[in-house]
Amino acid sequence: MTLPLALTGAPNFRDLGGYRSADGRSVRHHRLFRSDHLAHLAPADLQALANALGPAVRVLDLRGEAERATAACAIPGATVHSLPIEPTVVQKLTDLLAAGQPPSSEETVALMQDTYRGFVRGNTPRFARLFAHALEAHDAPIVFHCTAGKDRTGFAAALLLRALGVPQDVVMHDYLLTNERLRGQARLQWVPPQVAFVLQQVQADFLHAALDAVDEDYGDLEAYFRDGLGLGPAERAALAAMGEVECPSGLVRMSALADLEGWLERDGQI
Repeated sequence: MTLPLALTGAPNFRDLGGYRSADGRSVRHHRLFRSDHLAHLAPADLQALANALGPAVRVLDLRGEAERATAACAIPGATVHSLPIEPTVVQKLTDLLAAGQPPSSEETVALMQDTYRGFVRGNTPRFARLFAHALEAHDAPIVFHCTAGKDRTGFAAALLLRALGVPQDVVMHDYLLTNERLRGQARLQWVPPQVAFVLQQVQADFLHAALDAVDEDYGDLEAYFRDGLGLGPAERAALAAMGEVECPSGLVRMSALADLEGWLERDGQI
């Protein structure tokens, strides 16, 4: 389970900590946060973030150039790194509407699936940089986000969680949680209702389209981690340090496992 942190100005902000991997580890709390954009944070939001993140936070902004220009990060002292992935579906829809060809809901779903395939086939270097930042940050918290925190951010979160050993069904649960977080948002007015309905949610078929592209282009997800994202044995070992393990006294970091085993041995428990 993720830690709840209700932000008025960023309703899709959440901690990825607490999700369990197949080998019993748990993703560390207060380390990896996913979010929608951070430009409209209320004073109470900023205080909550200061408590959760501390003084040093690295923000990874997946938005395109125009999106960043109109809504800058409002977290004081944050170090912001741009990993731009342009919202290509917006331009495609704009062109269709200008031509008097509004897409159906099914055609909009197909456009979104193409967008997700594009994450793999056109933007893998940006996601590789996201992993590099995660590894460079050590114990400092990271917030990664796009505009709504659902598509670019959703795929990034899925990759991070899968690299940390979280099962696919749990990853899909986190991905679809966006629909609950964004429920009740104002409908997009620049597109017809059937298009807005698709754009303002996530669907399992969207994420499956990206993962299918991974399989088609790389063979499987492990090969994508290695050959696409540059995660070799050393990088995977460093990522594992973001995990924790269950022990009699609660959760401990992987780096403390050797000390724990020594303590248990001295107490005659192993």
